Amino acid sequence: MITNPFLDPGRQGELYGKPARLARRSSALMRAKIAGRPVPETIVQLAQAHRTESDRLPGLVADIGCGRGTSSRVLAEQLKPQRLVGIDASPALLAAARSRAGHHPGTLLAFLQGDFHQLPLLDDSCELAVAAFCLYHSPDPGRAIAEIARTLGAGGLAVLVTKALDSYSDMDALIAAAGLDPRAERHESLYATAHGGNLADLAQSALDVVAVEHEEHRFEFSGLDHAAEYLATNPKYDLAPGLYGNPGALAAALHEWHPDKPISTTSVITYVVARSAGGRT
Repeated sequence: MITNPFLDPGRQGELYGKPARLARRSSALMRAKIAGRPVPETIVQLAQAHRTESDRLPGLVADIGCGRGTSSRVLAEQLKPQRLVGIDASPALLAAARSRAGHHPGTLLAFLQGDFHQLPLLDDSCELAVAAFCLYHSPDPGRAIAEIARTLGAGGLAVLVTKALDSYSDMDALIAAAGLDPRAERHESLYATAHGGNLADLAQSALDVVAVEHEEHRFEFSGLDHAAEYLATNPKYDLAPGLYGNPGALAAALHEWHPDKPISTTSVITYVVARSAGGRT
């Protein structure tokens, strides 16, 4: 029986059939964030830092698991590649990415539906491949990383990004203490297959890892209403009918059990930079 919603094919329509859930989740987290570099800009900085002097300006950049296109837009603005391809399994998220991408002179943008286990890209075609916050949606992330390796040209870079297993664990405790899901702290981590503790090893199976960075991101939710905006988007919990996806009802339930005060939590973000095996050093 599949218990991790990120690995359950039957829940992908619920999670990614519309962009609204991700938009609400991102908005709640970004308003709570008090420490940690912006992830898309950090990806750009890492890619630039690990380019060699002989590297050309990027010809093709692939943003794998591009979601709503936040990273795609920053990659286009700051790296100015000749082409940028955003790839995602969700048609709804791709539509949102296209509408948010903007116009970037000199860069041809395209957004393609595809499975990261079978990328719609030619062998040796990419100078840079980015896979941020998507590999833990695979039951076999090593296979997805092997696909990334296949698409990288000689010396091509990959920047892989994930979260720690215990990310946002304070929120699990909040839900459990309120009795809304007594098992909240015992559910498998949503990031179980590709997390900060194993991502470098997964990458090393198909790529040459050149850098690993871990950075703690800290969040402070202003109160229970704000926390409920995030928690109502989290598929990890077994909530009573009417609470999942309903921040108002979830906030009301939390207010019955907890004093209304700021709530802090953390997530350690891991960045792995890797070069195509046998590439330039």
